[in-house]
Amino acid sequence: MGKNLKEAMKMLEDSQRRTEEENGKKLLSGDIPGPLQGRYENGCAYFHEEEREGLAKICRLAIHSRYEDFVVDGFNVLYNRKPVLYLSAAARPGLGQYLCNQLGLPFPCLCRVPCNTVFGSQHQMDVAFLEKLIKDDIERGKLPLLLVANAGTAAVGHTDKIGRLKEVCEQYGIWLHVEGVNLATLALGYVSSSVLAATKCDSMTLTPGPWLGLPAVPAVTLYKHDDPALTLVSGLTSNKPADKLRALPLWLSLQYLGLDGIVERIKHACQLSQRLQESLKKVNHIKILVEDELSSPVVVFRFFQELPGSDPGLNAIPAPSAAASAVGRERHSCDALNRWLGEQLKQLVPMSGLTVMDLEVEGTCVRFSPLMTAAVLGTRGEDVDQLVACVQSKLPVLTCTLQLREEFKQEVEATAGLLYVDDPNWPGIGVVRYEHANDDKSSLKLDPEGEKIHAGLLKKLNELESDLTFKMGPEYKSMKSCIYIGMASDDIDISELVETIAVTAREIEEDSRLLENMTEVVRKGIQEAQVQLQKANEERLLEEGVLRQIPVVGSVLNWFSPVQASQKGRTFNLTAGSLESTEHTYVYKVQGSGVTPPQTPTGTRTKQRLPGQKPFKRSLRGSDAISETSSVGHIEDLEKMEQSSGGQEASEANSHERHPEAPAPPEAEPPGALQDGAQGLQDDRPQVEEPESLR
Repeated sequence: MGKNLKEAMKMLEDSQRRTEEENGKKLLSGDIPGPLQGRYENGCAYFHEEEREGLAKICRLAIHSRYEDFVVDGFNVLYNRKPVLYLSAAARPGLGQYLCNQLGLPFPCLCRVPCNTVFGSQHQMDVAFLEKLIKDDIERGKLPLLLVANAGTAAVGHTDKIGRLKEVCEQYGIWLHVEGVNLATLALGYVSSSVLAATKCDSMTLTPGPWLGLPAVPAVTLYKHDDPALTLVSGLTSNKPADKLRALPLWLSLQYLGLDGIVERIKHACQLSQRLQESLKKVNHIKILVEDELSSPVVVFRFFQELPGSDPGLNAIPAPSAAASAVGRERHSCDALNRWLGEQLKQLVPMSGLTVMDLEVEGTCVRFSPLMTAAVLGTRGEDVDQLVACVQSKLPVLTCTLQLREEFKQEVEATAGLLYVDDPNWPGIGVVRYEHANDDKSSLKLDPEGEKIHAGLLKKLNELESDLTFKMGPEYKSMKSCIYIGMASDDIDISELVETIAVTAREIEEDSRLLENMTEVVRKGIQEAQVQLQKANEERLLEEGVLRQIPVVGSVLNWFSPVQASQKGRTFNLTAGSLESTEHTYVYKVQGSGVTPPQTPTGTRTKQRLPGQKPFKRSLRGSDAISETSSVGHIEDLEKMEQSSGGQEASEANSHERHPEAPAPPEAEPPGALQDGAQGLQDDRPQVEEPESLR
């Protein structure tokens, strides 16, 4: 171990080439040994834990190089001629703020260079606009200091025109720094010209840890500078042995992998990207955003569908306000579907390492970057094939849901009592809210009664066991509740779905009102019964007399002359909402009511389903995909059932017409008849005389 440490110290300090006797390969002092040797010559290396730390040290080196009196005068020199740092609009978020905080510079020292808008990639830096910005800064007395270019942007992996940017930087004396994931392809034998131009830059930052799947490996910043004093002042070099040992984990890892292992891992990641890109080109409704980058190890794709009559170039051409709002709504809908697609693919193929991101121009997209994830997750070619198969299986659901949204909106707007809620961020058929009788349409605050109705509606819809998913929202409880309907297939009957929601919500509201009314009626009935029972008790005391209330006297009096008191009570009729006496029940042993309870409200349309058919499924009648052995038999059975039910109704009607004088079938006698009969039986019974002793 001591020998290896000594050898590592020599590799970091020695500035001359030496030959290794074991493998016969030459190492460049300060360079990463292995595949980058020969690509970036006469350079030095700075190893750091934070990826952005190397760029901050490079900025310090550029300041010391351009401002000769900076060591003596400090920031007074910068005040007289302010430095300018140029960053691309596609740079990773927070990079400019980090540099200003580390260097102590104000935010106006940052200059954001926009990307191309007409020609070239929309994620590449606009070189012509950069030259204009540089000229304007020079005229204002500023000093263009440093330019950060991308060899593979953080979002989609596009590479700037580094060769052209290098010419501009040499013309105005600007330091050129390059970073990005595509720098890993420098280890391969075939490198694109745009990435190969990065070897001519002044500095670059490499992150071999994620590329090779090596944890706790530092990042490396390679730079070219001849003045060791300035590099020491900038913090790029150090005399402390502890700082020089930062490269030890990386050196040991590279020695373990070897040149072939490093190249194989990077090559495997690039092959996975090319495999996915070639497969997705054959899939309809999938747009790839890196088609012009043949060697990019990043693939970004999204789902899209052009509705009938839509112009593919609407996103690039200014449109009127109405058309622009329609395009914006359609884009938000596609963004929600792409977000749902990305989450589904991440769950189905976890080895792919997909990420869902939001781009400023394209919207929500799905990114596949195997160079950053394949070495850790162990992604293989079979995983890419499974990913493509999952994309193809989800496309019918996406296309159908996007088409059913407009039909669902029309059906809801045409149904009384339902309100369509426009929520483009929901990846489903749509959102609907039921407006009850006491609903305040002008307010969006939480409604307790509506909350109760929607909770019951959600429970009823989930009990139907359909293929649709229902959810009550929104998640923030300060707004009114709604029913969110999820993704759907092409065999969903939207009219039946909307009618079921309306009828079920109306039934829940009526049941709730009936329960509230019944509660009030019962409360009033109980109060009235208490009053009547109290009056009856007072009347009984008056009839019996005061003597019967005395304990001893009352017992003797009741023995000689018992009181023939009838059993009186009160019963409450829930249907009529009135109090009735229980005397009739005790005398005739009959309990009945003359009021018929109301029927339960049902839907206006009852749809007969085939055996095994789930709710909200379209009828298979007239479909070309019906099999002769199963579906046709079910349809014939359904038609026979309909004919038989119609025939029975017709035969009953004809029988009533042909025999008008026929006796009607016996019906249940009303409660009054039962009472009369009971009274007659009571009168016909012989009266039993009371014994004289009791008299």
